[in-house]
Amino acid sequence: MNDPHTQKTSISATLKYTLVRRLRPAVAAVFLGLCAQPALADINLIFGTYAADKPTETVRKFKPFLDHVAAGMTEILGEPVSIKMKIAKEYEESIDHLATGAIDFSRFGPASYITAHARNSDIQIVAMELKKGEKRFKGVIAVHADSDIESLQELAQRSFAFGDELSTIGRYLAQSHLIEAGVYGQDLERFEFLGRHDRVGAAVGAGNFTAGALKESTFKKMVQSGVPIKALFKFDNVTKPWLASSNMSPEVLSAMQQVIMNTTDPEILGSIAKDGFTTGADTDYDFVRDAMERSRMF
Repeated sequence: MNDPHTQKTSISATLKYTLVRRLRPAVAAVFLGLCAQPALADINLIFGTYAADKPTETVRKFKPFLDHVAAGMTEILGEPVSIKMKIAKEYEESIDHLATGAIDFSRFGPASYITAHARNSDIQIVAMELKKGEKRFKGVIAVHADSDIESLQELAQRSFAFGDELSTIGRYLAQSHLIEAGVYGQDLERFEFLGRHDRVGAAVGAGNFTAGALKESTFKKMVQSGVPIKALFKFDNVTKPWLASSNMSPEVLSAMQQVIMNTTDPEILGSIAKDGFTTGADTDYDFVRDAMERSRMF
């Protein structure tokens, strides 16, 4: 008895041969090429980050840019690329996702990058954001608009609101500068970690804390919206890196880097990196490492 599979294969081969004989040579070549061409495999990537602001705001901010990156990578690689978002509630969860390869790429603050890199040194820097053409920008220690405090030294025996326990501005750099001013944790009346930057600003504005640390962009937005806070002290921070997991292939990484580095349209960049991107290296974050080490004494 004839094997049905063999018979089906034979009919398919005969049909292909007959069609080729009857078609013009050029058309036949195209037909054979299509028969041999494997289907394109989708590249499904997961972008992970943490909710430094409200999760809905995080999605609104990132989606247009991520759609642009997916489209650009699709064109370069010749394969469909899709990007989904995974938003962690806390810094530590997002760091774990990148270090273990549960997400494919991310945008972290410097301290989170340093922590993730310590856990997995094969994490790769795709690009660094620019702020007015520079790799540095400002963090703010804010007080109430009516406060008469004029120096960090005067915060001794007062209350302080930090951001997340793994925040570059909201913890490590702020604590480092307090230490330099001679103010340690034991010198404060009390301190708490409130998580998001906007929560810190709101708490200081409401008079629940004497001072607090938050990023300058959030500080400016809150002042413009009427929150009664002012800057007591400003300090340098380094811009955020975009990072790829150790599992990302060189081809996919290269395509992603090309798209990100060559993006200049302000509408696409939006509020993520309105001044564009530049190349980055692990050494760009050494001064944050120093601050993280110093903060151990807090």
